Amino acid sequence: MRAEHATYACGAALGFLGDLLAADPRRGHPVAAFGRGAAAVEARLWRDHRGRGAVHTLLCAGGVTAGAALLTRAVRGAAPVPSPARTAAATVLTAATVWSVLGGTSLGREARAVGEALAAGDLDRARRRLPHLCGRDPQALDGPQMARAVVESVAENTSDAVVGALVWGAVGGVPGLVAFRAVNTLDAMVGHKSPRHRRFGWASARLDDVAGWPGSRLTAALTVLAAPDRRGAARAWRRDGGAHPSPNAGPVEASFAGALGVRLGGTLAYGGRIEHRPRLNGEGRPVATEDIARAVRLSRRVSALALTTTVAGRLLAGAVRPALARRKGRMR
Repeated sequence: MRAEHATYACGAALGFLGDLLAADPRRGHPVAAFGRGAAAVEARLWRDHRGRGAVHTLLCAGGVTAGAALLTRAVRGAAPVPSPARTAAATVLTAATVWSVLGGTSLGREARAVGEALAAGDLDRARRRLPHLCGRDPQALDGPQMARAVVESVAENTSDAVVGALVWGAVGGVPGLVAFRAVNTLDAMVGHKSPRHRRFGWASARLDDVAGWPGSRLTAALTVLAAPDRRGAARAWRRDGGAHPSPNAGPVEASFAGALGVRLGGTLAYGGRIEHRPRLNGEGRPVATEDIARAVRLSRRVSALALTTTVAGRLLAGAVRPALARRKGRMR
């Protein structure tokens, strides 16, 4: 069991490094392939009904998770002590999976691209790049509003694209990584409150809320630890985290707002509708273009801390469980 945890730790570190060096491929990404498959299933199953949406979620997320579990078992083998070849194969599988589900480097790249366009005064280019980060209507936003949207997206996706996946990887290995990314992808596809998906996407949205809860809280906690202003980050998280309509985006965006000393939230155009969201860190200043680079640097620090924290937790669990089992055996 200890070898299994050590194999995961090594694979996770290699996968994290792979994301730093290579980011996401432009074509042929496994998550994009999953999205195409989920869209095909939706086309066959769609009805304006929660039950149909629940079946869609079960088939898509459950199917890939089961496949990942079977592949993991096949690679690991049945022997109590795996051979060096199987250990190497398991490490490669973990590294490849971690690389495919993480999106931190691509997140930073897209955020900086919008920031560079805004700094150059090229609002049209910034509007063309903004949909790579979030679903806001870019034509309804001016420069400061786009900068705020980017910082909010960096904050939320630090949890969704990095920390949440690492948390579930530490808990469930390769199947945990795949399950989290599948659920998060389904939420992005059908979990929003459009007329088509208000009922059909209900199951995916609620499941994503549950799956994202531990990662969002760890992200907020690590943001406080990595923040330029730790007290401000902790204060904003405690005071404003629950005001956001999303139970998971709220703590993350509030802690980022306090950490950077900026004000997030307010009016936004999303999915063809106008939303008026509460202010997060209301005493902060408005977001400026240069805050995008600061948010990306904070996201990187939080991501590195998340890797360290989750890997350490996995290794600690591998050391503690056998000791507890032996103690329980002696008590009998």
